[in-house]
Amino acid sequence: MKKQWNHFIEGTFFTPTGGEYIQEFRPMTGELGEEIARGSVTDVDAAVTSANAALHSWKNKKQIERGRVLMAIARDIRNSANDFARQEADETGKPLKVAAFEVELCAQYFEYYGGVAPALHGEQIDLGPNYHCYTTRDPFGVIGVILPWNAPMNQAGRAIAPALAAGNTVVVKPSEFTSISLLQMAQMAVDKSGLPPGVFNVVTGTGKETGEPLVVHPLVRKLAFTGSVRAGREIGKLAGDRILPLTLELGGKSPNIIFEDADLDKAIHGSIMAFTINSGQVCLAGTRALVHESIFEEFSKRIATAVKKLQVSDGIEFGLGPMTTKAQYDQVGRYYEVAKKEGAKALVGGEMPRTNGGWYVAPTVYTNVTNDMSIAQEEVFGPVLVLIPFKDEEEAVAIANDTEYGLAAGLWTKDISRAHRIASKIEAGQVFVNEYPSGGVETPFGGYKKSGFGREKGLEALHHYTQTKTTIIRL
Repeated sequence: MKKQWNHFIEGTFFTPTGGEYIQEFRPMTGELGEEIARGSVTDVDAAVTSANAALHSWKNKKQIERGRVLMAIARDIRNSANDFARQEADETGKPLKVAAFEVELCAQYFEYYGGVAPALHGEQIDLGPNYHCYTTRDPFGVIGVILPWNAPMNQAGRAIAPALAAGNTVVVKPSEFTSISLLQMAQMAVDKSGLPPGVFNVVTGTGKETGEPLVVHPLVRKLAFTGSVRAGREIGKLAGDRILPLTLELGGKSPNIIFEDADLDKAIHGSIMAFTINSGQVCLAGTRALVHESIFEEFSKRIATAVKKLQVSDGIEFGLGPMTTKAQYDQVGRYYEVAKKEGAKALVGGEMPRTNGGWYVAPTVYTNVTNDMSIAQEEVFGPVLVLIPFKDEEEAVAIANDTEYGLAAGLWTKDISRAHRIASKIEAGQVFVNEYPSGGVETPFGGYKKSGFGREKGLEALHHYTQTKTTIIRL
């Protein structure tokens, strides 16, 4: 019998009230995995009630004390990094080295926000000699966090750490496809790191049965969601009825611009990384390579040759891993067919590879693409790159911004003036120059347009998990 995992509420594992479980699958083989609790409205209410009960004590701790607990969580994640990485690789299909990198990022979020928690403060405003005016940054209360399946621990740390640092408590709903590593982390935080019970709760299950009740629960005061535009729109409607503050990160179709003066060796290497990282299952993936017409042919040949050498592997130490879900595997296959119908030419890939089971897809590079095609406008969420030529800066910017998304962008040039000039014109939340991706836990992250709103990472995210109060005293 497969192991069953229950909710984690008030510092202990909590059997689902309905007594039902959901079967996970293993992407590397397509075989059945372990089972997670199928949550319900009742389970969500128990978790939110627990978080609300723990709120008073947690928010009234000194900021430096909350910071120490977060630093302890970072330490304990690193002490168990190998175990977390194996679990994440098993659930998501990531190569083990990639999973280990994601676990380290999670630790860095708790480390960073543990360190900056004491720096969270308001300011004094001078209204003249007869007044004393100041602002404070107060926590919202219970924060609901709904996570996707592509980077469970990384994205959990990205939302949970700043929320806790600001004095909030959290109820987290992970993807039903990748829930176990987060349950393990929550248990560790309470049992080893000193986090009080009820401050960090996890309820597993489907979006309809657990995600929606979390959004509409009257004690939830803010929500952080990462996922698709479709799901984000539905959550936005529910949140709008409650006037619930949101942080939404909804994906992208990011341009990666290669100018004629770029270092081609570095640009090709970086462009491959941009669209194959996590097998393309990354919201900021640079999946539209806009290449200056004078180097388009050379760039196309060289990147196709390099991509052909990439390995689609069922091993956990190397190669490109599989799609994390069967639905995503099927979606990439559908886009291969869409590309053919639209007239795109596959320089490499474009067909499902033969493997010994598992949800593997071929890294693919298309040419003969115009920016109005589906594969240039829609988020495939797989290792699929389109190449589009441009003639000058004006056209490059026009193509780059001709999308409903605005999460990230890249550009490659040796001209620093051009880099600043183009970056200022790109409609995206972050622009990477001569590296893709770039930045760290300190750099704000979020989107323009349909890529969402609000920011994660950096000090800005810490402020997004607070609300400003102004106190004015007549002396």
